[in-house]
Amino acid sequence: MPLLESQLTTKFPFRNPHVNTLYKFFANKEKPTYERKRITTWDQDFIDLDFLLSDSFSAILLIHGLEGSSESSYIASTANYLKDNGYDVISMNLRSCSGVDNNILKTYHAGKTDDVEFVINYLIENYNYNNIVLCGFSLGGNLILKYLGEFSKTIPPSVKGGIAVSVPIDLTSAQAELSKLKNKIYMKEFLRTLKSKVLLKAEKFPEFNPNKKLIAKASCFRDFEEIYTAPVFGFNSPEDYWEKASSKPYLSKINQKALLINAKDDFFLSLDCYPYEIAENSENFYLMTPKYGGHVGFVSTFNDEVFWIENQIISFIQNQLNTYS
Repeated sequence: MPLLESQLTTKFPFRNPHVNTLYKFFANKEKPTYERKRITTWDQDFIDLDFLLSDSFSAILLIHGLEGSSESSYIASTANYLKDNGYDVISMNLRSCSGVDNNILKTYHAGKTDDVEFVINYLIENYNYNNIVLCGFSLGGNLILKYLGEFSKTIPPSVKGGIAVSVPIDLTSAQAELSKLKNKIYMKEFLRTLKSKVLLKAEKFPEFNPNKKLIAKASCFRDFEEIYTAPVFGFNSPEDYWEKASSKPYLSKINQKALLINAKDDFFLSLDCYPYEIAENSENFYLMTPKYGGHVGFVSTFNDEVFWIENQIISFIQNQLNTYS
């Protein structure tokens, strides 16, 4: 039943998904003035949280996508908009993504929900928030949806629900889509930073000892996952990782209200990333699939003062989650 209709009205050239995506990525929006808090984790590591405070009892936890950070343009514009509407915003930097390498060999991956749970519990224990809403983009959206389903029976009552944007909920088919020729430039950029991080880890942890020639030759996510993600995080193979880290199997288990917004022209996503049947049979999982938007873009014109996606996020928070600042 929860299929939401809300179309993005776009003008030339934003009906081209690559233009929409790249424009949002490079949009010159005002950077938030964060206050950083470094929290120590259970495994002798740290996670950097960037706070944008407005003295609210309601907080929005933002999680970026692959190789992003709290400084990513889509996180920055969303954080500013939510703060302007009276919410406290906490932008979570996944391990190794805050501008400083983390302490241990393990960094992050698309299904590492123990870090999400840890940060939520930290916020509950240390801040007086009556309401916490989760909002994630791309890989961060997969983390949020998986968390809401995986921990559905133990989620604290102050967590009211979540919004996920441009999410590869089926990692097996999504990585295959990303490996196509049309996405070669994007893949190359993702692997550029991922490779440099693995080489840094190899220097810091000699026992890791990956094959540096294979790292240099890596041309798709499967190569990277075989070298780093699978062995370091204990998966049997890249295929085992994709299956276990995907949020799609958890969507039907979600008890809080959650919204997934995936544009139909998102060139990173496969057909398996549009779970219409699951939404139609769920009381809590909502799906919105506008015709245009690209990947984490959703720009309508050059004159957008507030992006369409930010209006959808706050509308869902206020109208479906009944959460106000």
